[in-house]
Amino acid sequence: MGAIDPVSLAQALIRCPSVTPVEAGALDLLEQSLARLGFRCWRLPFQAPGTDRVDNLYARWGEGAGKTLAFAGHSDVVPAGDTAAWRGSPFAAEIRDGRLWGRGAADMKAAIACFAGAAERFLARRGKSFDGRIALLITGDEEGPAVNGTKPMLAWMKEHGERLDACIVGEPTNPEELGQMVKIGRRGSLTARLTVHGVQGHSAYPQLADNPIHRLIAMLGRLTSEPLDQGTAHFQPSSLQVTSVDVGNAASNVIPAAARAVFNVRFNDVHTGPSLRRWLDERLAAEDARYDLEVTVSGEAFLTPPGPFSDLVCRAVEAATGRRPELSTTGGTSDARFIKDYCPVAEFGMVGQTMHKVDEHVSLADIDRLARVYEGILEGYFPC
Repeated sequence: MGAIDPVSLAQALIRCPSVTPVEAGALDLLEQSLARLGFRCWRLPFQAPGTDRVDNLYARWGEGAGKTLAFAGHSDVVPAGDTAAWRGSPFAAEIRDGRLWGRGAADMKAAIACFAGAAERFLARRGKSFDGRIALLITGDEEGPAVNGTKPMLAWMKEHGERLDACIVGEPTNPEELGQMVKIGRRGSLTARLTVHGVQGHSAYPQLADNPIHRLIAMLGRLTSEPLDQGTAHFQPSSLQVTSVDVGNAASNVIPAAARAVFNVRFNDVHTGPSLRRWLDERLAAEDARYDLEVTVSGEAFLTPPGPFSDLVCRAVEAATGRRPELSTTGGTSDARFIKDYCPVAEFGMVGQTMHKVDEHVSLADIDRLARVYEGILEGYFPC
């Protein structure tokens, strides 16, 4: 059984420029490392109509009837952006000042390497006496449209009898210091595209036109004038944010025929996608206007209630970092929104301050601590 050094593996993964949907060798590298430990590996490519083909990796150690603890993560990264703005090459994975630098260091190649290293140390101690199962679900489509990754992987697993009893997701959950926060749920996300129709005309003769901008302003006012809710025991208040208003009108003396707006709702467990759609229709219909509303929900709000699994994760975090983490549902969406339909899920990973930024990095000390957190979770979930 070959030893895995989390720092070296994280460096090797970062050096694979796996910008969504390109695999760039990252999954090949991880598969080789896990296979040496005795993991059985499946490569799972998916391609929904109109999308790029994406490769994914499912790996599992153990064939017995014991419980399965899974680690979920993603090997894909966002583009580096202006490479000239980086202190070094974004895919060089350089070590400077006690930190590992590179695109994907925080989000989330270091976490993948930490879990692989933790699994290696755990299995080296437990060996043949261990009758549980350890699985890794690594997608190449988390930073993209998320249609060719975790969701179809889970469907494939169900079809092939691959069960999950609990899952830890390695997203960067800590705001400033490792050990601050474990995510036990996420808000839902709804995006709406509103088009209000009017009648084009001369601005000097408004009686001959119907200005859709005025109606759009009034409709957006109905949506933003009052809060959606006051929050719940585990969730902050829901938030509706207008992200775009567009007319595309280059003439100052023409009333346009249509006006458009886009808004995003991050909602807690008071709401669902369908209930929010009904709320939107009621509010918008109160304004006498002709409009079209296109709504997409990328994920529903969900919560893994505090209990034995979140307690186990918190104990492992505290043992490795000295901090008792807060249980939180803040932030954006993650692939945990798919996994929660199959098993209890919690999220814990690196500090997220530099994720998606120029000069993304993590500290070497945090890599060591995170590997010990994951090792502690494995020990706690599979007691001798």
